[in-house]
Amino acid sequence: METVIETNALTKSYHGKNAVEDLDLSVPAGCIYGFLGPNGAGKSTTMKMLLGLVKPTRGNVSILGKPLNDRNRLSLLKGIGSLIESPAYYGHLSGRDNLSLIASLKQVPEKQVEDVLGIVRLKEQQHKKVSHYSLGMKQRLGLAAALLGYPALLLLDEPTNGLDPAGIQEMRELICTLPQKYGMTILVSSHLLAEIDQMATHVGIIDRGILIFQDRLDILHEHSRPGISLRTTDDDAACRLLVQNGLPVQRTDDTLFLDSHRDSDVLRMGKILYSMNIGLLRIEERQASLEDIFLHLTGQC
Repeated sequence: METVIETNALTKSYHGKNAVEDLDLSVPAGCIYGFLGPNGAGKSTTMKMLLGLVKPTRGNVSILGKPLNDRNRLSLLKGIGSLIESPAYYGHLSGRDNLSLIASLKQVPEKQVEDVLGIVRLKEQQHKKVSHYSLGMKQRLGLAAALLGYPALLLLDEPTNGLDPAGIQEMRELICTLPQKYGMTILVSSHLLAEIDQMATHVGIIDRGILIFQDRLDILHEHSRPGISLRTTDDDAACRLLVQNGLPVQRTDDTLFLDSHRDSDVLRMGKILYSMNIGLLRIEERQASLEDIFLHLTGQC
C-alpha cells in the first residue's frame, strides 16, 4: 500500500461557508505526516471527516486502501487509532482501569493494556485515579488508548497542546518511535511549525480550509534559499545600481537583500559598489527560516 490516506476534493461547508475546501490529501504509508496550519484553518474538521465523525459536504475519502462510507466505516475504524481534542476518561477510575474498559470495547487482549502502558511510560502511575493525573499524563493516557489494537493508522490532533516543555518533548519522542517500532502511519496536526519540523517526514499546510503545500519535509526546507543581506552608505542608490546591472536585489526596511549566494554574484556586487564609491557597511549570509516560509505561504507576511 503506497498511501494510507487519500482524499479527493474533500469539502465541508457550514452555513454556506467552506471550513475545508477541495482538499486533496495524500499520506504515504509509514510516514509521520505533519498537518500544519493556524488555529481555525480546518485541521480538526478534516480529521473528524477522516474518522467519519463529520459528514463531508462533497468529496471522497479513502483510508487504508478502501473508500470510507457508511457501510464500512466501523470496519475501517478498527485499523485506526485517534486522539482528537481532549482525551475522554473516567476520573474516578485508575489509568489502567480506563484502558481495560477501552480494550474490552475494542475486543483486544488485556495484555495489550500492559504493553501500551509501557509504551507511553505510565506503568508507575497506572493505579492512580485519572482525576489526579497531570495534563501530560492524561495526554499520554489518551495516546495509550489510541494505541490499543496497534492500529495501522494513528490520527493525533494537536497532541502537545497545553503541555509544558518537558511534556512536549516526551510526547514528541513517543510519536517518533511509533512508525519504526510498530509500522504505524501517523497524521499529526499542529499550529506549531517547530513541533512538526522535529517530528514529521511529510508536511501538508492548510490555511482557511485550503491545502497550500504538500510534500516531504526536506522539500519544504528547500524553499529556504540562502542569500546575502547588506547595508551600504546609500542603500537607495545601491539598490538601483545593482538592479540596473542585472543582480536580483530587493530593498527591505533597513537592508538590501541579494537573492543569490554565488561567489561570482557577490564579487560582482562588490565591484559595482566600489566603482560608484558606495561604501559597504555590513554583509552577511541569510537564510529564510521555516517560520518565514510558513508565514509567506499562509500570507501572514
